Order: sequence, then structure tokens, then C-alpha cells
Amino acid sequence: MQTMNQNQLLQWINQVSFAITDITLYLDTHTDDKEALEYFDKYNCERQKALEIYNNQYGPLVLDTIKSPNYWCWAKDPWPWEGEC
Repeated sequence: MQTMNQNQLLQWINQVSFAITDITLYLDTHTDDKEALEYFDKYNCERQKALEIYNNQYGPLVLDTIKSPNYWCWAKDPWPWEGEC
């Protein structure tokens, strides 16, 4: 992940986010599936790492990665879809 450019990192975040959403829906009805829970844990960790790297290199992508004393100033930065990638 460290060697990815901004577009690649954003794509990876989208992929692991989709995987997490998908497995979460499955786990809603299969709560005892240990393999699915391990899959969730693995990709949730990958997502958190990717979000942290993105935050450090390009600014926050989601609210829970903001590390600013002025919590709302992040919204003044260019958005990823505004061609800054």
C-alpha cells in the first residue's frame, strides 16, 4: 500500500470497503461462521491501514481519520473526485 499512488490507494480502499460491507451482510445471518469473521477482521484491518496512509498523504477521506484540532477544516481541501488524484 505504501507504494500506491493516490488513485490506486483510493481504488484499494473502495475494494476493501465493498468486501467489508458484503461480508457484514453475510455475518448478519451467519454469526457463527469463523472463517467469515476472520475474513472480516483481515479486510477491516487492511481498510484501516489504507485509510491511515491516505489520511497521512492526501488528507482525511472519512471523518474518523481526521487528526486536526480544527475538526471541520478538512472539508476545505479538494475532494478526491475533483481531479486532484
